[in-house]
Amino acid sequence: MFDRVTQPFRRRLGAASAALAAIAVLGGCMATEPVRAQAPLPQEARGTAAGAAAGLTYADIADLVTTASTIAVVEVRRQATVERERAPGLAPSDARLFLEARTEVLLTGRSALGEELTFLADRPLRDNGRAPRVRKERFVIFADPVPGRPGQLQLIDPRAMLPADPALIERLRGAIAAFAGADVPPIVTGVRDVISVPGNLAGESETQMFIETRSGAPATLGVVRRPGMAPDWGVSWGEVVDPSARPPEPGTPAWYRLACSLPPTIRTDAHLQEGNAARLQAEADYRFVLDQLGPCERTRG
Repeated sequence: MFDRVTQPFRRRLGAASAALAAIAVLGGCMATEPVRAQAPLPQEARGTAAGAAAGLTYADIADLVTTASTIAVVEVRRQATVERERAPGLAPSDARLFLEARTEVLLTGRSALGEELTFLADRPLRDNGRAPRVRKERFVIFADPVPGRPGQLQLIDPRAMLPADPALIERLRGAIAAFAGADVPPIVTGVRDVISVPGNLAGESETQMFIETRSGAPATLGVVRRPGMAPDWGVSWGEVVDPSARPPEPGTPAWYRLACSLPPTIRTDAHLQEGNAARLQAEADYRFVLDQLGPCERTRG
C-alpha cells in the first residue's frame, strides 16, 4: 500500500531532487537580518520545554535568526530518500531527505511563503541504518528561498530543521524581535584603533577601543581604571562616546555582536601609540573586556 501511495511522489523525486541537489550546497550562510512576521502559533503545537530548545545556547539561536531569511513552522507531508551517490557532502551517519511540507506559521521572512514547500535536509540514520521517518512531524526550518523556484527552499545548513518545540519557538520569537529592532547593534568585524591614556594617579588609566563594523556604523569600547576600584567598562553604539556606557547584558544582540565576533587579540597596526606601556595597558584592558563578556558558546557545528 505504501509503495502505491508514494509512487507518484517518488517519480517526481527523480527530477526534483536532481534540481535541488544542484542548488543545495547545504550550509551556505548569508548574514541577513530577518524581518519579523506576526503569526499565531497553532494550539496543537507539540513537544516539551526540555526538547529542542533546551540544548541551544543564545549564540545558537542568534546564529539561526540572523542567518536565515525565512524561518517557518512546517509539517512534513511526504518524504523520500536521496540516493547517496546523488548527495554530495552527506555524512556517513546521515540520510539526505527530499521533503514536501505544509507551512503552518511563518515566523519571519522577506517575502510571502506558499503553503506547500520542498527542501532537502540531512537527518541521522536510525539504529538499523535506515532513513528516519519524519512524515507528519512538525519542525522549525531555517532557510533561504531558491531564486527562480517558487516553493523551494534551501536550508542554511544540513540540519537547520529542529523539532517544533513550543519553548524553542518562544525563544525564536524573542530573538527575531530583538534583532529586528531599529536599535539593533551592527555586525562587528574587528578592532580598528586603540588608545590608552594614563591618569594623574598611579594605577589610573582610560582605554578607548574603536570597533569596526560591517555597515561602517561607529562603536567604541571603553575601560576606565581607578586606584582601589574594579575596572569600569562599557560599549557605546554611536558617534559619541558615552561616558556612562555600560556592559551589554548577556543574552542580548549587543552581547552576541561582541562576544561572538571580537577577535582574540588586538592587531599590531590598531595601536595608535608607540609607547610600550600604553600598548600593554590597552592589551590588558582588551583581555579584561573579553573575559567579562565570556565565551561565545555554541552547540551547533
